[in-house]
Amino acid sequence: MVYFWPKGRNVNMSMMIVLGLLVGVPLVLFAWAVSVYNGLVRLRNRFKNAFAQIDVQLKRRYDLIPNLVETAKGYLKHERETLEAVVMARNQAAAAAKAAAAAPGDGSAVRALSGAEGVLRGSLDRLMLVVEQYPDLKANQNMMQLQEEIASTENRISFARQAYNDEVMAYNTKREVFPDTLIASVFNFGPAQLLELESAAERQVPQVRF
Repeated sequence: MVYFWPKGRNVNMSMMIVLGLLVGVPLVLFAWAVSVYNGLVRLRNRFKNAFAQIDVQLKRRYDLIPNLVETAKGYLKHERETLEAVVMARNQAAAAAKAAAAAPGDGSAVRALSGAEGVLRGSLDRLMLVVEQYPDLKANQNMMQLQEEIASTENRISFARQAYNDEVMAYNTKREVFPDTLIASVFNFGPAQLLELESAAERQVPQVRF
């Protein structure tokens, strides 16, 4: 037995399919776009929060440095330039950190902080070399405590920086992969900047001497 569908029913079915596509496809695309957008926002907020943890530890170190310089000042009367270099580098790094904390998504601000921190670490390294030449200062209880606190803070900064860089990598990967990059471009989700805080001395290739 053969059944024949009325022509009107075929037309209605075709119209329903076309209408379903016209409505369904935009809804699916809209849902996808919202999902990608929200995902980018979450990742952006995560790397900003991770940077805030770095900022807390940087401020702690900035607060310790003046005490370190003040303690050393009484012993290093002939090392004025070294002490002044530390103070200047500390102030510049603190200013750069403040600017970066206000806009952690600003790559230029984060790069400026990296540069300022490199200078500060270099000046601190030179100060520590000088301290080694003064046994009385090296054995000073206040100096020993400050050095220990700064070293502990450096470790915290290192862990916080790694966490921040991990979040930045996740965000940058999300905004760069296709087709998510289309949404990132439309809504101006710019790239985030990795934070490198190593001093120039740490970046140099070790030289082996015999």
